[in-house]
Amino acid sequence: MPTWLVTGGAGFIGGNFVLGAVAQGIRVVNLDALTYAGNMDTLSSLEGDPNHVFVQGDIGDAGLVARLLAEHRPDAVINFAAESHVDRSIDGPAAFVQTNVVGTLSLLEKTRDYWKALEPAERDAFRFLHVSTDEVYGSLGETGKFSETTPYAPNSPYSASKAASDHLVRAFHHTYGLPVLTTNCSNNYGPYHFPEKLIPLVIARALAGEPLPVYGDGRQVRDWLFVRDHCEAIRTVLERGRIGETYNVGGNSEKQNIEVVKTICRLLDERRPREDGKPRESQIAFVADRPGHDRRYAIDASKLKNELGWEPRYTFERGIAETVDWYLDNQPWVQRVLDGSYRLERIGQG
Repeated sequence: MPTWLVTGGAGFIGGNFVLGAVAQGIRVVNLDALTYAGNMDTLSSLEGDPNHVFVQGDIGDAGLVARLLAEHRPDAVINFAAESHVDRSIDGPAAFVQTNVVGTLSLLEKTRDYWKALEPAERDAFRFLHVSTDEVYGSLGETGKFSETTPYAPNSPYSASKAASDHLVRAFHHTYGLPVLTTNCSNNYGPYHFPEKLIPLVIARALAGEPLPVYGDGRQVRDWLFVRDHCEAIRTVLERGRIGETYNVGGNSEKQNIEVVKTICRLLDERRPREDGKPRESQIAFVADRPGHDRRYAIDASKLKNELGWEPRYTFERGIAETVDWYLDNQPWVQRVLDGSYRLERIGQG
């Protein structure tokens, strides 16, 4: 049975990835610091499962990481651990540098030391996969897409910190030979998403009868990627990707933010109409734009399709409908998240 060390495996994407990996017969050692976005409720179905070992801790804790590597001898390390919300990075960039840059560096150093001490066959089979974002590429105009050769031009403290971590991963391959892989994904959505992000925030505020804040004119464009498609892409890259390469992961679903919000409103009106009968679009409220807000992202994922045969299974229409249904069916999960420090307030206004 393969063993993977997954960092950040109680977060949104990491949690979905861990659930899928364990279901496929992988033994997962899950290291997560359980900051505001880490949620053990996401992993409740794995309670008592011997193939899921949860450890609360920080990727920057070199001693802990070294001990876990020595004790569990993983065949791969998959790094999801990151501070990930642009608005939070505007309010407090230092935490993003600490986790995304300093933490990733520490994880790389301990992984390199572990990898070097492996037997030749194990060393050849080992992989370090770093999960990153399309935001490192900056902003697009009305046409074009990000490819793996697009120059980095990060515009927020978050994307700058992720760009730095990407460069460190690349450097550890070229300097030390560490067998790394990097994925840069577009905007994820789906079950277990922390409700400060657009889609779960709109669902929660719409159900609560509160205004639905839309930044600026709402015409910012993102490529939306259903989280289960993303997890499948990561497994594909881990199994068949070329060492040292970067693979962009996209959903082939470019949408303006206002389109996304209106689609959620329509789906909720169909499934759970307001008592007064008004459409939920009436709750939309345009607010001042985010400082430095990138206008458009779009991913060219043809390399992943042509080399490894992966492409998304979910259309946006199918994925957003399943997402809305999941949140309606799992309101206790949402309420336990909102019982913490986050109360649907706006952050990141600069």
